Amino acid sequence: MLKKLLAGSAIALLLAACGDDSATNTDVKDGQVSEATAQDTAEASYPNGSLLVDAQWVNDNLSDDKLVIIDARSEGFEAGHIAGAIALPTSQLNNINNEVDGFLVGAEDFTKLAQSLGINEDSTVVVYDDGNALYSTRVFYALEYYGLKDQVKVLNGGYPAWLIEGLDVATDAEAPTAGNFVAKVDEKLQASREDVETLLNSEDVVIVDTRSKEEYTGEDLRKNANGGHIPGAVHQEWTTALQENEQGVTVFLDYEDLQKNYDAVGADKDKTIIPYCQTNVRGAHTYFSLRLLGYEDVRPYEGSWAEWGNTGDTVIES
Repeated sequence: MLKKLLAGSAIALLLAACGDDSATNTDVKDGQVSEATAQDTAEASYPNGSLLVDAQWVNDNLSDDKLVIIDARSEGFEAGHIAGAIALPTSQLNNINNEVDGFLVGAEDFTKLAQSLGINEDSTVVVYDDGNALYSTRVFYALEYYGLKDQVKVLNGGYPAWLIEGLDVATDAEAPTAGNFVAKVDEKLQASREDVETLLNSEDVVIVDTRSKEEYTGEDLRKNANGGHIPGAVHQEWTTALQENEQGVTVFLDYEDLQKNYDAVGADKDKTIIPYCQTNVRGAHTYFSLRLLGYEDVRPYEGSWAEWGNTGDTVIES
């Protein structure tokens, strides 16, 4: 595979803007992707820390034929990407025939999409984006929902973290061999409108609104027919899971601070958590955060406010 590296001056400029960083190496043994993550001490304390990897981990595992790298950025792939990565703008995940915006494509279409990316039943998938993980976690959620649970990882800091490490950047596009992955819906990983209506008053359920404060209160309608939030929903904006590191890269909070956010709103680990936003993109980000923290029952509301706020017969608080 011919890899065209970006001009050294361009990389140098990016590195100068971002700074420098270091990480602990992880070995690849017997052609298998190592489950040990090259994380710092804080990150390693996550209950499900293997779901979040750093740039050095990805680089150390590039030669493994079971590793599939997905670039979930909406633009910039042609200008430079991680060597071997396959472009997957998250718009390709959307079912354009659904009357509600943002729903995932069905299992059959998702199977075709995943296979075109070279994903197999035994693949380990790493997803990255521009750094805040908003798009990479949407892909993460889609893959887990369709049966690849515990086989998907998110690159902490995304592409900017890769550039800071000074690692090789490619500009050629991969042509992967078709994979054999077949989508199988995990119904425990998604809530429908009917599910939410049934569980509204349950003491064992916490509905988490991950949108902005203005959307939650109804001040910002975002072109919806109605503003406000699902009755009883607590507010924890998705961005509160993130911080800027010393190099200016957006990464996830360490374990203790991330857990405190959800403890503060009563999102206990022994309860069913239903995150939602506008079209379950920000909700999927919170799904990942909770998975990272070891929550066992997280069921994003796929329809989110695009459905609840525009149906006309739902109960709304503001």
